[in-house]
Amino acid sequence: MRHSIGEYPPDWYLIAQDVKNAAGWKCERCGHVHEPETGYTLTVHHLDMNPANCRWWNLAALCQRCHLYIQAKVVLPRVWMFEHSEWFKPHVAGYYAHLYGLPEDRELVEEMIDKLIDLGTGKTKLADYL
Repeated sequence: MRHSIGEYPPDWYLIAQDVKNAAGWKCERCGHVHEPETGYTLTVHHLDMNPANCRWWNLAALCQRCHLYIQAKVVLPRVWMFEHSEWFKPHVAGYYAHLYGLPEDRELVEEMIDKLIDLGTGKTKLADYL
Protein backbone atom coordinates (compact mmCIF):
# COMPACT_ATOMS: atom_id res chain seq x y z
CA MET A 1 0.00 0.00 0.00
CA ARG A 2 1.24 3.49 -0.86
CA HIS A 3 1.54 6.07 1.89
CA SER A 4 1.92 9.83 1.86
CA ILE A 5 5.35 11.36 2.26
CA GLY A 6 6.00 14.95 3.32
CA GLU A 7 3.89 17.49 5.17
CA TYR A 8 0.89 19.55 4.13
CA PRO A 9 1.67 23.26 3.73
CA PRO A 10 0.16 25.64 6.30
CA ASP A 11 -2.25 27.04 3.70
CA TRP A 12 -3.48 23.61 2.54
CA TYR A 13 -7.12 24.47 3.23
CA LEU A 14 -6.94 27.43 0.82
CA ILE A 15 -5.07 25.41 -1.81
CA ALA A 16 -7.66 22.61 -1.60
CA GLN A 17 -10.50 25.15 -1.88
CA ASP A 18 -8.89 26.62 -5.02
CA VAL A 19 -8.56 23.15 -6.59
CA LYS A 20 -12.20 22.33 -5.83
CA ASN A 21 -13.36 25.71 -7.13
CA ALA A 22 -11.39 25.23 -10.36
CA ALA A 23 -13.08 21.83 -10.80
CA GLY A 24 -16.52 23.39 -10.31
CA TRP A 25 -16.98 21.27 -7.19
CA LYS A 26 -17.20 18.13 -9.34
CA CYS A 27 -15.02 15.05 -9.37
CA GLU A 28 -12.53 15.25 -12.23
CA ARG A 29 -12.77 11.49 -12.80
CA CYS A 30 -16.48 10.64 -12.58
CA GLY A 31 -18.03 14.11 -12.80
CA HIS A 32 -20.24 13.71 -9.72
CA VAL A 33 -20.92 16.88 -7.78
CA HIS A 34 -19.85 17.36 -4.17
CA GLU A 35 -22.69 15.69 -2.26
CA PRO A 36 -21.48 14.40 1.12
CA GLU A 37 -24.89 13.11 2.16
CA THR A 38 -24.78 10.54 -0.67
CA GLY A 39 -21.11 9.60 -0.22
CA TYR A 40 -19.66 11.95 -2.84
CA THR A 41 -17.48 14.20 -0.71
CA LEU A 42 -15.05 16.12 -2.90
CA THR A 43 -11.42 15.72 -1.82
CA VAL A 44 -8.07 16.77 -3.27
CA HIS A 45 -5.58 14.02 -4.01
CA HIS A 46 -1.82 14.44 -4.34
CA LEU A 47 -1.08 12.15 -7.26
CA ASP A 48 2.57 11.68 -6.26
CA MET A 49 1.53 11.04 -2.63
CA ASN A 50 3.55 14.05 -1.42
CA PRO A 51 1.34 16.61 0.38
CA ALA A 52 4.14 19.17 0.17
CA ASN A 53 3.98 19.09 -3.66
CA CYS A 54 1.11 21.43 -4.49
CA ARG A 55 1.88 22.00 -8.15
CA TRP A 56 -1.35 22.14 -10.17
CA TRP A 57 -0.59 18.93 -12.06
CA ASN A 58 -0.19 17.00 -8.81
CA LEU A 59 -3.57 17.98 -7.35
CA ALA A 60 -6.76 16.28 -8.52
CA ALA A 61 -10.25 17.12 -7.28
CA LEU A 62 -11.79 13.69 -6.75
CA CYS A 63 -14.86 12.42 -4.95
CA GLN A 64 -13.96 10.23 -2.02
CA ARG A 65 -14.90 7.10 -3.97
CA CYS A 66 -12.60 7.92 -6.92
CA HIS A 67 -9.87 9.10 -4.56
CA LEU A 68 -9.81 5.75 -2.78
CA TYR A 69 -10.03 3.84 -6.05
CA ILE A 70 -7.09 5.54 -7.78
CA GLN A 71 -4.86 6.14 -4.76
CA ALA A 72 -3.25 2.72 -5.00
CA LYS A 73 -3.42 2.51 -8.79
CA VAL A 74 -2.06 5.82 -10.11
CA VAL A 75 1.72 5.98 -9.90
CA LEU A 76 3.02 8.93 -11.91
CA PRO A 77 6.42 7.44 -12.83
CA ARG A 78 4.77 4.25 -14.17
CA VAL A 79 4.50 4.13 -17.95
CA TRP A 80 1.05 2.86 -18.89
CA MET A 81 0.52 0.51 -21.79
CA PHE A 82 -2.95 1.95 -22.48
CA GLU A 83 -4.01 5.50 -23.27
CA HIS A 84 -4.56 7.70 -20.24
CA SER A 85 -8.09 8.72 -19.25
CA GLU A 86 -9.09 12.22 -20.36
CA TRP A 87 -9.29 13.54 -16.81
CA PHE A 88 -5.75 12.33 -16.09
CA LYS A 89 -3.99 13.54 -19.24
CA PRO A 90 -3.33 17.14 -18.07
CA HIS A 91 -1.96 15.86 -14.76
CA VAL A 92 0.44 13.34 -16.28
CA ALA A 93 1.49 15.81 -19.00
CA GLY A 94 2.32 18.35 -16.26
CA TYR A 95 4.28 15.68 -14.45
CA TYR A 96 6.28 14.90 -17.59
CA ALA A 97 6.94 18.62 -18.17
CA HIS A 98 8.27 18.80 -14.61
CA LEU A 99 10.30 15.61 -15.00
CA TYR A 100 12.02 16.89 -18.14
CA GLY A 101 12.58 20.43 -16.86
CA LEU A 102 10.08 21.95 -19.29
CA PRO A 103 7.66 24.79 -18.49
CA GLU A 104 4.86 23.62 -16.20
CA ASP A 105 2.42 26.42 -16.97
CA ARG A 106 -1.01 24.77 -17.15
CA GLU A 107 -2.11 26.53 -20.33
CA LEU A 108 1.08 25.59 -22.14
CA VAL A 109 0.96 22.00 -20.86
CA GLU A 110 -2.64 21.63 -22.02
CA GLU A 111 -1.66 22.88 -25.49
CA MET A 112 1.12 20.28 -25.63
CA ILE A 113 -0.60 17.34 -23.89
CA ASP A 114 -0.06 14.79 -26.64
CA LYS A 115 3.58 15.74 -27.18
CA LEU A 116 4.33 15.64 -23.46
CA ILE A 117 2.65 12.26 -23.03
CA ASP A 118 4.60 10.90 -26.01
CA LEU A 119 7.78 12.23 -24.41
CA GLY A 120 6.94 10.68 -21.05
CA THR A 121 6.03 7.31 -22.51
CA GLY A 122 9.16 7.16 -24.66
CA LYS A 123 7.41 7.53 -28.02
CA THR A 124 9.50 10.65 -28.68
CA LYS A 125 12.80 11.96 -27.36
CA LEU A 126 13.40 15.28 -25.65
CA ALA A 127 15.34 16.52 -28.68
CA ASP A 128 12.26 15.85 -30.84
CA TYR A 129 10.08 17.80 -28.39
CA LEU A 130 12.26 20.89 -28.54
